[in-house]
Parts: sequence; structure tokens; C-alpha cells
Amino acid sequence: MQYIDLHVHSNKSDGTLSPAQVAAHAAAHGLCAIALTDHDCVDGIAEASAAAEKLPVEGRPLRIVPGVEISADYKNRDIHILGLLINPEDTALKTALSAAVDSRDARNEKMVKNLRTAGLEISLDDLLFGTDRTVITRAHFARHLLAKGYVKTREEAFRKYLDSNTPYYVRREYMQPADAIRLIRTAGGIPVLAHPLLYHMDSDGVRELVEKLKNEGLMGIEAVYSRNTGTDEAFVRKLAARYHLLMTGGSDFHGANKPDIEIGVGRGNLRIPYTMLEALEEARG
Repeated sequence: MQYIDLHVHSNKSDGTLSPAQVAAHAAAHGLCAIALTDHDCVDGIAEASAAAEKLPVEGRPLRIVPGVEISADYKNRDIHILGLLINPEDTALKTALSAAVDSRDARNEKMVKNLRTAGLEISLDDLLFGTDRTVITRAHFARHLLAKGYVKTREEAFRKYLDSNTPYYVRREYMQPADAIRLIRTAGGIPVLAHPLLYHMDSDGVRELVEKLKNEGLMGIEAVYSRNTGTDEAFVRKLAARYHLLMTGGSDFHGANKPDIEIGVGRGNLRIPYTMLEALEEARG
């Protein structure tokens, strides 16, 4: 059986490994394909693809599936739409992602100001962690606060400083889900609802969300996921069947920013078969 991972992040957004390092890490773990799905960003795909050409897995180069993870607004919640098998050079997609990053930057500047007013030593440059350009997310804030000793864990950083119910949080402008789905499909990709059970909704709320997105052109749902427990996967598989959605799977690997999540295997028991990628390719035509 050949295994893959269709939800992976690099330091072009909130992962800690470079795209080339992510590719090498995937090959070392015996994966035959990964999707690089950085937040609102496709900048790492070329680097990962170039590195993968030199990384044989079972006699063939590691395959990099071009992807992206787009944040969108749903009832004042931040939901995530994965775009898989996209054309990363699509002009409309790149323009929209650039605007999304500009919105993030404006929010980040305000959050930095709020934290500095509270007496914390922090600047935007601190959040880059030596990279030339990266999409800064709240994970970067948490990493800095932990490094400076303001908190003892990433969870404490979110609880005290970064969650939406703290006085330091600033909400950013989000794309609408229908727009994200349209952009992904226009770029030749498959739009997939990422980790549908992480949005703090009950089962009826999740069904309502999935039905709405299906009507707006959603084609897939992430059924196999690192943080699934109990009957979570079975519930999502039933949603996929009910709404005729393709199923995908991913670890949501972030390197040291999520140390309990390993590429390809999640918390140890994740297995994503290559057949899921083949089904996506068949649907794309």
C-alpha cells in the first residue's frame, strides 16, 4: 500500500520546516505524495517540487501535489477550504491570496500593537523567525511568546493572548466560502472542507455547513484527520456519502509548531491511501 498526506504546512505559513525540508521529511517517512497546503499561500510549491525531484520513494520521485488552505468566514467563524491539485500560477487565485495576506498583515500589526501596549516585547520582525517572507498566523505569535518566556505552552499563549475572547485579538477580513471554492475550481483544483469537526459546531451545524458549501461547489471533505477521535471519521464519511463528496485525508503537519502531529501518521495511527489522490484526479478530469 502506498501512503500519502494531503494536508501539510511549511514555514511559508505556520510550519517550521522549509518546503524543501518538508519534502525530505516526507520522503524519509516513506510517503509517495504530499500536498503542500500553506495558509493563503502557494509560494513554497516550486521549492518543494524541485527538492522532491531528487527524493526517490520506492524508485520514483516524491510527488508534490500543489495545494493551498484558504481561510473563509462562516457565521463569524474561521473555516478552512483546502484547494488540491490547483494551478499555483493561476492569476485570479494569486491575486486573491495576496489580498488575503494583506488582510492578515493589517491584523497582525494591530495585534502586535495591542500586545506591546500590554507590556510584551514583540515586533513583526520577531514573528518571521529568520525567513525572508512568510504568511504570519497566530501560531507565529504563540511561538514567539513561548520563546520569550511569557507563557509556558502554546496553549497558554492562545488562552491568554491570542484567542478571540482576549482583549488583544483582532479579527481580520475573511473571504466568503463561495469565493474560495470558486477560486480553487477556476484554478483547476478540488475544493475540500478541511477538518470539519474543529469548528465548534454540533452535528446539525456541521451538516448545515456541508450542505451550504456543497451547493456552492464544494467537491470534497477531509474525512481522515489527525485529531479525529471515536466515531469522528465515521460521521464525516457518512456526510461524504450523503452529499456525494470526495474524501481526503491529512495530518495537518506543522513541524515543531504541532509536535504531537507527525507527517503521514498524525498521532501515530493515521494512514491515507494513494487511492484518495487518484479519486481526486479522476474527478478533476
